[in-house]
Amino acid sequence: MAKVSALKQIRGLKPNFWFANWMEANERLAFFGARAILPLYMVYAGADGGLGLSFTQKGVILSIWAWVQCLVPMISGGFTDQYGYKKSLYVAYSINILGYLAFAFATGFWGALGAACLIGLGTAIFKPPVQGTIAKASTDENSSIAWGIFYWMVNVGGFLAPMMAAILRGETNFKLVFICAAGVTAFNFIPAIFFYREPEKVGPSKYKSPRETIITTIANLKDKNFLIFLGIFSGFWFMFMPLWDLLPNFIDEWVNSKDIAPLFGALNSGWLLESGYVKPEILINIDSFAIILLMIPVAWLTGKFHPMVALIGGMLVSVVAFVGTGATSIGMICALAIFIFAIGEMMCSPKFSEYIGLTAPPDKKAIYMGYSNIPFAIGWGLSNQLSGPLYEHLGSKIRFAREYLTDQLGMAAAEVAKIPNERVMETMTAMMNNGQGANVDEATKVLWNLHHPWIIWVILGAVGMISTLSMIGYYMKTKKTGISSNPQAA
Repeated sequence: MAKVSALKQIRGLKPNFWFANWMEANERLAFFGARAILPLYMVYAGADGGLGLSFTQKGVILSIWAWVQCLVPMISGGFTDQYGYKKSLYVAYSINILGYLAFAFATGFWGALGAACLIGLGTAIFKPPVQGTIAKASTDENSSIAWGIFYWMVNVGGFLAPMMAAILRGETNFKLVFICAAGVTAFNFIPAIFFYREPEKVGPSKYKSPRETIITTIANLKDKNFLIFLGIFSGFWFMFMPLWDLLPNFIDEWVNSKDIAPLFGALNSGWLLESGYVKPEILINIDSFAIILLMIPVAWLTGKFHPMVALIGGMLVSVVAFVGTGATSIGMICALAIFIFAIGEMMCSPKFSEYIGLTAPPDKKAIYMGYSNIPFAIGWGLSNQLSGPLYEHLGSKIRFAREYLTDQLGMAAAEVAKIPNERVMETMTAMMNNGQGANVDEATKVLWNLHHPWIIWVILGAVGMISTLSMIGYYMKTKKTGISSNPQAA
C-alpha cells in the first residue's frame, strides 16, 4: 500500500482536531508558565518572593500533584465518554482557574499543596477529552502526523509560556505569573463554547451511573502485555520529569550561564538575572524551542519506523542527554544537552500516545488515553519523592555552603544556623581567602569540586537506562505476537 503524502494526511484531519489543538496550546501556555517558575518559587526564601519550602517539601507537593493529575484521568476519562467532552472541558477550566489563583496567594506548605491539587485535578479532567478528540479525529493512516502536530502544539504553549513568565516575574514577582495563568485559562472558554463540537458517540449510549462508570473504567484495564508496557515506561518518566522539576534549581545554583548570556540577552534582556546569568526557565525552554523547530519532520521520519523502534531510539537518546544536562556547570554544554534531550523526547513521547490511541477501542478512546497517564503518575510521583531528599543531601548548594562555613572557615555551627538562606553565599564569599573575599562564581566552583552534585543526574539517568533496556527486551519478546492490547488494532 502506497504511503500517503504528509500534506494529504494533514488535510484529512477533522476540524475538531484543530480546535482541540487550539485549546491545548492555551492550556499549556497557562500550565507551563506556572510550572516554569514553580520550582524556584517554592524554595526561594520569603524575602525573595518565594514560599521558603525545603527541597523535600517541594518534592512531596509535586509528587501528590503528579498522582492527582495522572491517576484521576483513569476515572475522568470514563466520565468524559459518558457525560460529554464539552462538559468536562468547562469543569476543568473552572478548577484550574481556582488553582492558579490559590498559588498566587499561597502561604507555606499546605497552601501550596492545596493549589497544586486543584491544578492537578483540573488538568486531569482536561486531558481525556482533548486527547480523546485527537484519537477520534484521526485515522490509522494519519495518526502519526496527527499526534506529531498535537505534540508540536503542546510545545507552542510550552515554549511561549516560560519566556513570558520570565519577563512577567522580573527577579522575584512570581505571583503575577499565576494571575496571568488564570486569565489565559479563562480565555479557553471561547473556543470550547463557540467552536468545538461534541464528538459523536460510538456504540450504544446506555446511561451509566457514576458508580458504574468507575467500575467499567477500572475493569477495562486488564491486559497483561499492556500493563507491562506501561510499567516499563514508568521508569522513563521517573528519569524524565526531574528535567522540569529539579533541573531549574540545579541551574539556578550550579550552572554558570554567563558564557551564553549575551545571546539570550540580545533577544530579550528580561531573560537575564541581575547577576548576569540566564534565568533557569529560559534554559529549560530550549527543549520546547527544539520541539517546535523539529517536531513535524521528526514525526514524519519516525512514521517510517515501527512505533516501538522509534520509541526505544528516543528513550536511548534522552537518557544520554539527560545525564549530560547535569554533568556540567558550563552553560553552553548544559544548553546543548537540553537540545539533544528534546530530540529524544520527540522520537518517543508522541509514539507512546500514538500507540495508546491506535490500540484503544473506538468507543473507549478517552478511557484508554486516561490509562496513558499511569506511567506518568508512577514516574513523576516517585521521582519527586526521591529527587527532593536526594538533592537536599547531594546537591543543595546552600547546605554545602553552610557546611563550608563551619568545616573550612571555622564559623560556629550555631551562628551559621542563624544565617537566612538568601545570605549564606554572601557570608561564605566574604570570608573566603582569609577574609579577602571571593565572588559567587569562585565559591560555587569550590563547592562543586568538593561535593560533585552531578552525581544526582547519574543516579536518575541509571533508572532511565534500565527502563530503556527493559523496553528492548519487551519488544524482542512481543514483536512476533503483537504488542497491542486490542487484537483488531494489531
